[in-house]
Amino acid sequence: MTETGQAAPDFTLQANENQTISLSSYRGKNVVLYFYPKDMTPGCTTEACDFRDYHPQFKQLDTVVLGISPDEVKSHDKFVAKHELPFPLLADPDHQVAEAYGVWVLKKMYGREYMGIERTTFVIDKQGKIAKVWTKVKVKGHVQEVLQFIQEELQA
Repeated sequence: MTETGQAAPDFTLQANENQTISLSSYRGKNVVLYFYPKDMTPGCTTEACDFRDYHPQFKQLDTVVLGISPDEVKSHDKFVAKHELPFPLLADPDHQVAEAYGVWVLKKMYGREYMGIERTTFVIDKQGKIAKVWTKVKVKGHVQEVLQFIQEELQA
């Protein structure tokens, strides 16, 4: 797992609306990088919509929100359109970025084991260092907690 104080691993991924996004292009801004398991599922939809609803506050704090899942770009396009998400969703189908951040893990559900995304959020500061990590995120109240951290810890 990538930890607080470390340089955030750089990446370039395809995103919705035919965008190509590199983390390094956001140097000088705070970045909320959240990994989620799957488009259109209840928890992931709630999380994305919470980030959408608080997007103006993040923007005021010079903070960019980026979501990453193993879904393909076509799935992201539908998810963004359906829920009017104002931030990019990045496709990591081969889970290389998830692995670089340590969030591609062995999961268990109903006695079955499989590899998948552990819902995790990273706040990356303007210098490209990881300022905070939330693992095994519980969606309810999470976005407000992330916003509060940025307000209190990253606003000089």
